[in-house]
Amino acid sequence: MVKVIRGFNTSLKKKYLSCCQAIGAGMNAPKRTTVQLGLFALGFGLLVGGLMQESLAAAGGRVTYNDQRIVESANAVLTYLEGSFGALVMVASGIGAILSAAFGQYRAALGLMVVAIGSFILRSLMSTFFNDTGIKK
Repeated sequence: MVKVIRGFNTSLKKKYLSCCQAIGAGMNAPKRTTVQLGLFALGFGLLVGGLMQESLAAAGGRVTYNDQRIVESANAVLTYLEGSFGALVMVASGIGAILSAAFGQYRAALGLMVVAIGSFILRSLMSTFFNDTGIKK
């Protein structure tokens, strides 16, 4: 029984010594991967700590906010895009798409077509994917 305990003790000492040597070598001459792993762990810890504080901030009570200013600015942007500015954007994008396609730039033509059609149907896209109860129609 004593031999088993001494063997375990010797084995534990060897493992402890090799672990301490590895830590000492890492501290004195760190490898690039060791530094990257340490910086990753630091960044991950900062993110977890910061996000934990934000998530626990609203746990104590009910959080309310006034979104009237956001609604007013979204309404102003949509009014401009549905008015003469939207027509200008649509015409310019359409002409640009035609010219791009004529010169062989089909990717640019496709992008400009998306802009032209998107400026035309932006309000319906917003009502499809977002809450638009406060935005005037």
